Amino acid sequence: MRMKVLVSLAGAAAFLLAAAIPAIAHHAFGGEFDPNRPVLLKGKIVKIEWVNPHAWIHVEVTKPNGAKEVWMVEGGSPNSLLRRGVTRDTLPVGTEIVVDGYQARDYSLLRANGRNVTFPDGRKLLLGSSGPGAPPVNAIPTDQAKPPGSR
Repeated sequence: MRMKVLVSLAGAAAFLLAAAIPAIAHHAFGGEFDPNRPVLLKGKIVKIEWVNPHAWIHVEVTKPNGAKEVWMVEGGSPNSLLRRGVTRDTLPVGTEIVVDGYQARDYSLLRANGRNVTFPDGRKLLLGSSGPGAPPVNAIPTDQAKPPGSR
């Protein structure tokens, strides 16, 4: 009888540990992105990653000097985006978009957390990426991304 209890407890502990791993791996907004570094990225979509825990949009941005750089923009989970009516087909490669969001804390990375996407015709999509430490919904981004490495 005692062995059955121990086996049951060990099984329950293993289940709880396995269930907690995704929660541990997921980050809070403030842990990875800087609410004091808003960005406004204008460019075309070059790649979409429809993966958990967050979808990623890769946007080719042309800098004022003409050089091009590709930013990775984190969106909400594919499930949260689907619930808002956003699918893979909503953001086709080659589409010109404007993304407002917040730069990664590691300024050497061309990475941002996206709040909204605006299409050339004015349609807007909420990317749904937020969380503890995220700026308020009415926060306004800057005209242009600050160069990586500058503070």
